[in-house]
Amino acid sequence: MQALLAIPKIVVGGLVLVAIGTMLYGVFMRYIMLPITDWLDVDTVNFFWVEEVGETTLIWITLIGAAVGVAERSHFTLTILTHHLPTRAQHIIHVINNLLIAAFGGLIAWLGVKLALLNAMLTSPALEFSLAWLYASTVVGGILMTLYALDAARRPAGPDHQITDVRE
Repeated sequence: MQALLAIPKIVVGGLVLVAIGTMLYGVFMRYIMLPITDWLDVDTVNFFWVEEVGETTLIWITLIGAAVGVAERSHFTLTILTHHLPTRAQHIIHVINNLLIAAFGGLIAWLGVKLALLNAMLTSPALEFSLAWLYASTVVGGILMTLYALDAARRPAGPDHQITDVRE
């Protein structure tokens, strides 16, 4: 499962760099180059695509990042009550919790497929790519979330969420 986790981490890291780079480019063009081109009375350079790239990368970062959060157990959990339960009950809750997360991931993947197919003929205004690519992020994120949650359900809780019997 670690190999399956390495690729999404690299993808998210690359997308973060793309988002930062395009946003910096947009700021540079808007606040430095635009006044210069106005002053020199020359044609302006188009940078209309910057916002669209930023929005698209943010969506992909969010959905793949949420799946990575499931794999690394970095989403917040409330364990005030469960730590007072017997070890067996804690384990059952751990499994049920991860199965619910897997079901949610499966649901958003399934709805993402429907949404991608429904909007496949539409194109983005600036870059003119099929919106199916945008909605494919939901499918990829949902599938990864499902796989990671099912893997977590079959394993005992890790050090972050150690199952302990407080009555010991």
